[in-house]
Amino acid sequence: MNFKLKAFKELTVEELYDLLQLRCDVFIVEQNCPYHDLDDKDKKVLHLLGYVGADLAAYARILPQGISYKEAAIGRVVVSKKHRGKDYGKALMNEAIKCTLNEFNTNEIVISAQLYLEKFYTELGFVKEGEVYPEDDIPHIKMRLIK
Repeated sequence: MNFKLKAFKELTVEELYDLLQLRCDVFIVEQNCPYHDLDDKDKKVLHLLGYVGADLAAYARILPQGISYKEAAIGRVVVSKKHRGKDYGKALMNEAIKCTLNEFNTNEIVISAQLYLEKFYTELGFVKEGEVYPEDDIPHIKMRLIK
């Protein structure tokens, strides 16, 4: 997988369309969860796009300190349905962690993980914090990585 890290203003129209389509396909349609994906954060964050050939296979949003949490964060982590089962999620998160630590000069990252992915994120070094809470009617857990 080849990665591109871009600020909002650096995204091409095609890249923006593809990442929004991928997020909509998975988070809204596949998970049957109507919610406001466009939350005014996209213009303030970095966008990590993972390509297999010309196909956008994976995506994550990298948020600086003070946008979602006082710490830097990673969100909107997604792998397209046709590219699952190939460890692209792990590759995406490893790249997202590296980019977050480097771009925001931090050693700490916070995520709001869907509960069913707790084991996945634990294997990447994240530690659960607090209790399970609903976010858009899906159980989530706050997790933290300290490097």
